Amino acid sequence: MIYKILLLCLIASAISQEAFSQREFKMQEGDTTYVMKRYVFMLLNEGPKRDQDSVTSAKIQEGHMKHINEMAATGKMVVAGPFEKGGKHRGILIFDVDSISQAIRMESTDPAVVSGRLEMQAIYWWTAKGSKMP
Repeated sequence: MIYKILLLCLIASAISQEAFSQREFKMQEGDTTYVMKRYVFMLLNEGPKRDQDSVTSAKIQEGHMKHINEMAATGKMVVAGPFEKGGKHRGILIFDVDSISQAIRMESTDPAVVSGRLEMQAIYWWTAKGSKMP
């Protein structure tokens, strides 16, 4: 009997891992079906090296904005923006990519990250496919 329970748990675990390894799934709420999609949500935090002079900081910021525009042009980065009075938290990026490591690879060449002005923190985020901000 215990072996049957263990086997059942193992099968259930494999099925649930398969479902979550996909980037989309359907969710029923009443008579409405939503297609949920997984994105990578990246928080950009203050980095350990923020003591550059104003000229260097401006060049880093210029490179940072160029990098963000280049990522947006690929269609893989779908949202970006700074926080107002965010303190340690400087901004967010949302990526439409397969993995956190892919998003980190894309953002790791950002001059603000390379210089140490910003650090990345990424997690998976689910939302209804096609969601738009007003």
